[in-house]
Amino acid sequence: MDLTEFRASTGAAEPPAGLSLPLQTLWWEAKGDWKRAHACAQEDHTANGAIVHAYLHRVEGDLSNAHGWYGRAGRPPATGPLADEWTALASEFL
Repeated sequence: MDLTEFRASTGAAEPPAGLSLPLQTLWWEAKGDWKRAHACAQEDHTANGAIVHAYLHRVEGDLSNAHGWYGRAGRPPATGPLADEWTALASEFL
């Protein structure tokens, strides 16, 4: 699956089978279901899970919490547009 197909898949009711937890997190967030996206992020205890968790808290506006998750992921906090971060993360994990 490429980024275009991934974006298009958000028109469905459920994410495509076989998506990793980070991609499921991004998928649900793109659908506007922050709560479900956060539930996916909380299940993933990897660095990839931490970076999407950071992104979610940035979306939420909780920058302090986001910074903690960026630290757990071993990455500097993102400062650019949220849409650019979503695209970069989705591209990285596809």
